[in-house]
Amino acid sequence: MTVHLHEGDLPDSVDFGASVAVDSETMGLRLGRDPLCVVQLSAGDGDAHVVQLRRPDYDAPNLKRVLTDPGVLKIFHFGRFDIAMFALHLGVTTTPVYCTKIASKLARTYTDRHGLKDVTRELLSVDMSKAQQSSDWGSAKLSPEQLAYAASDVLNLHALKARLDAMLVREGRMELAQACFEFLPWRAKLDLAGWEDADLFAHS
Repeated sequence: MTVHLHEGDLPDSVDFGASVAVDSETMGLRLGRDPLCVVQLSAGDGDAHVVQLRRPDYDAPNLKRVLTDPGVLKIFHFGRFDIAMFALHLGVTTTPVYCTKIASKLARTYTDRHGLKDVTRELLSVDMSKAQQSSDWGSAKLSPEQLAYAASDVLNLHALKARLDAMLVREGRMELAQACFEFLPWRAKLDLAGWEDADLFAHS
C-alpha cells in the first residue's frame, strides 16, 4: 500500500479510471457545524490519495472534477454524509454514485451490522482498525496513523462492491439498489435543506 498525501487538491496527473472509492474526514458529524477536512480516494489498485483541503476556500478544481465526472463512478460507504459535505463545502453534486452501506442493507438482510468494519471483515476477511476515527482531522499536519486510517477506508471499497453486486444479483435486488444510488444525491440535498431527521415517506 502506498499513501500519497496532497495539499489542497489532487495533482493533474492522477487518473482513477472508470471508478474511484471516496471517503472524507471531518471535524464531526454535524452538517453546517463541522467542516470538511480531508478527502481520500483510491482506484482500487492498493494506493490511496489523501487530499488535505485548504480551508475555508476549498479551492480544489481537480478533486471537484473527479467528483462530478459522469464517466467515473464514485464508490462510498454511507455516501449520504460525504455527498452532503461535498455539496456544502465544495459546491458540487457528486454523481454517479454507489454506496456499499445501502448495498449491504439490501443484500445482507440476515444481519443488522452494516458498518464498514463489519462488512469488510465478513466479506473480505480484512480486519480494519478504527482507532483514528475520532482524531483531530483539522490538524495542520496529519500523523502517519491518520493517513493509514484514511487510506484503509477506501482501499477495500472496490472489492466490497464486487462482492455486494453478486449478492444483489443473486437476491434480485440490483435494480432496487441502483434506484437508491440515483436518489442518494437528492437525499443529501434534503439533509442540507433541514430534513435530515425526517422520513418523508412515513405516514405520520
